[in-house]
Amino acid sequence: MRHLLHISTHQREELVDITDEVKAIVRTYGREAEICVLYARGATAAIMIQENWDPEIKKDVLECLQRIVPRGIWRHDREDGNGDAHIKAGLIGPSEVIPVKEGELLLSTWQNIFFCEFDGPRTKREIVVTLI
Repeated sequence: MRHLLHISTHQREELVDITDEVKAIVRTYGREAEICVLYARGATAAIMIQENWDPEIKKDVLECLQRIVPRGIWRHDREDGNGDAHIKAGLIGPSEVIPVKEGELLLSTWQNIFFCEFDGPRTKREIVVTLI
């Protein structure tokens, strides 16, 4: 089963928690599934599993990536000014695989799923949710 999840982003860089939306899709369509595959469509976006209990974690992740991959120094910036976004998306990666049991994601207590926006804001970002 494949489902498309659409979200909007509001900042150039942000981590958007999509855990509840993905859980709802798995509960509705994935009773028999054993694996949930998430894939961010777009060369400047990624999917990450990370803690969400402490809101500072999202800020720490973004600040770390900004230090590692600063804005405005890459060859691709001459094209459209988002060379850093492409590199950050490549480092994090476009997908995650999560085991499923009886229609529930097998995330740990502290794990949440984040869509990583590195070139926003965007009115429509798409995540492909595939249940196997």
